[in-house]
Amino acid sequence: MANVPTKETIKRRTISDMKELGVYKTQYGRMIDLYSELVFQFLTLNKKFEEEGYQYESFTAAGGAKKSPIVATLESLRKDILAYSNQLCLNPKSLETVTPEKEGKSALAAALASMDE
Repeated sequence: MANVPTKETIKRRTISDMKELGVYKTQYGRMIDLYSELVFQFLTLNKKFEEEGYQYESFTAAGGAKKSPIVATLESLRKDILAYSNQLCLNPKSLETVTPEKEGKSALAAALASMDE
Protein backbone atom coordinates (compact mmCIF):
# COMPACT_ATOMS: atom_id res chain seq x y z
CA MET A 1 0.00 0.00 0.00
CA ALA A 2 1.20 3.50 -0.78
CA ASN A 3 2.09 5.98 1.88
CA VAL A 4 -0.78 7.64 3.68
CA PRO A 5 -1.21 11.29 2.69
CA THR A 6 -0.84 13.82 5.48
CA LYS A 7 -3.86 15.44 7.08
CA GLU A 8 -2.91 18.73 5.40
CA THR A 9 -2.78 17.04 1.98
CA ILE A 10 -6.21 15.53 2.57
CA LYS A 11 -7.51 18.93 3.67
CA ARG A 12 -6.12 20.68 0.55
CA ARG A 13 -7.62 18.01 -1.73
CA THR A 14 -10.97 18.26 0.05
CA ILE A 15 -11.08 22.03 -0.37
CA SER A 16 -10.08 21.67 -4.02
CA ASP A 17 -12.83 19.10 -4.61
CA MET A 18 -15.41 21.30 -2.88
CA LYS A 19 -14.39 24.33 -4.98
CA GLU A 20 -14.73 22.25 -8.16
CA LEU A 21 -18.21 21.17 -7.06
CA GLY A 22 -19.17 24.76 -6.18
CA VAL A 23 -19.95 23.97 -2.53
CA TYR A 24 -16.91 25.41 -0.70
CA LYS A 25 -17.18 28.19 1.88
CA THR A 26 -14.45 29.33 4.24
CA GLN A 27 -16.92 28.94 7.12
CA TYR A 28 -16.69 25.15 6.67
CA GLY A 29 -13.06 25.19 7.84
CA ARG A 30 -13.61 23.38 11.15
CA MET A 31 -15.77 20.70 9.57
CA ILE A 32 -13.21 20.19 6.79
CA ASP A 33 -10.50 19.93 9.43
CA LEU A 34 -12.45 17.25 11.33
CA TYR A 35 -13.23 15.38 8.11
CA SER A 36 -9.55 15.46 7.11
CA GLU A 37 -8.52 14.07 10.50
CA LEU A 38 -11.05 11.22 10.21
CA VAL A 39 -9.86 10.32 6.70
CA PHE A 40 -6.23 10.43 7.87
CA GLN A 41 -7.00 8.14 10.82
CA PHE A 42 -8.93 5.75 8.57
CA LEU A 43 -6.14 5.53 5.99
CA THR A 44 -3.48 5.09 8.69
CA LEU A 45 -5.41 2.31 10.44
CA ASN A 46 -6.31 0.66 7.15
CA LYS A 47 -2.62 0.54 6.22
CA LYS A 48 -1.81 -1.03 9.60
CA PHE A 49 -4.66 -3.52 9.13
CA GLU A 50 -3.21 -4.53 5.76
CA GLU A 51 0.33 -4.80 7.15
CA GLU A 52 -0.93 -7.09 9.93
CA GLY A 53 -2.48 -9.43 7.36
CA TYR A 54 -6.10 -8.29 7.72
CA GLN A 55 -6.52 -9.90 11.13
CA TYR A 56 -10.28 -9.38 11.48
CA GLU A 57 -10.82 -11.55 14.55
CA SER A 58 -9.19 -11.66 17.95
CA PHE A 59 -9.62 -14.36 20.52
CA THR A 60 -11.08 -13.90 23.97
CA ALA A 61 -9.69 -15.36 27.18
CA ALA A 62 -12.52 -17.90 27.09
CA GLY A 63 -11.30 -19.13 23.71
CA GLY A 64 -14.01 -17.57 21.57
CA ALA A 65 -13.50 -15.20 18.67
CA LYS A 66 -14.68 -11.61 18.42
CA LYS A 67 -14.27 -8.75 15.97
CA SER A 68 -10.80 -7.28 16.09
CA PRO A 69 -10.65 -3.82 17.72
CA ILE A 70 -9.06 -2.35 14.58
CA VAL A 71 -11.97 -3.61 12.46
CA ALA A 72 -14.48 -2.04 14.84
CA THR A 73 -12.57 1.25 14.73
CA LEU A 74 -12.38 1.19 10.91
CA GLU A 75 -16.13 0.58 10.70
CA SER A 76 -16.83 3.48 13.05
CA LEU A 77 -14.51 5.80 11.14
CA ARG A 78 -16.11 4.77 7.84
CA LYS A 79 -19.55 5.75 9.18
CA ASP A 80 -18.24 9.07 10.51
CA ILE A 81 -16.48 9.85 7.22
CA LEU A 82 -19.70 9.16 5.32
CA ALA A 83 -21.64 11.49 7.63
CA TYR A 84 -19.10 14.30 7.19
CA SER A 85 -18.85 13.76 3.43
CA ASN A 86 -22.64 14.13 3.27
CA GLN A 87 -22.48 17.40 5.18
CA LEU A 88 -19.68 18.69 2.95
CA CYS A 89 -21.49 17.55 -0.24
CA LEU A 90 -18.60 15.33 -1.27
CA ASN A 91 -20.63 12.42 -2.57
CA PRO A 92 -23.15 12.18 -5.40
CA LYS A 93 -26.23 11.61 -3.24
CA SER A 94 -25.67 14.63 -1.00
CA LEU A 95 -24.65 16.82 -3.93
CA GLU A 96 -28.07 16.21 -5.53
CA THR A 97 -29.72 18.06 -2.65
CA VAL A 98 -27.83 21.34 -3.00
CA THR A 99 -27.54 24.04 -5.62
CA PRO A 100 -23.91 25.11 -5.97
CA GLU A 101 -23.29 28.81 -5.61
CA LYS A 102 -22.11 30.47 -8.78
CA GLU A 103 -20.28 33.69 -9.35
CA GLY A 104 -22.45 36.51 -10.61
CA LYS A 105 -26.20 36.68 -11.03
CA SER A 106 -28.55 33.95 -12.16
CA ALA A 107 -30.42 34.42 -15.44
CA LEU A 108 -33.60 35.24 -13.51
CA ALA A 109 -31.83 37.79 -11.31
CA ALA A 110 -30.27 39.42 -14.38
CA ALA A 111 -33.67 39.59 -16.15
CA LEU A 112 -35.36 41.11 -13.09
CA ALA A 113 -32.55 43.64 -12.68
CA SER A 114 -32.87 44.70 -16.33
CA MET A 115 -36.60 45.38 -15.80
CA ASP A 116 -35.74 47.96 -13.14
CA GLU A 117 -33.56 49.92 -15.54
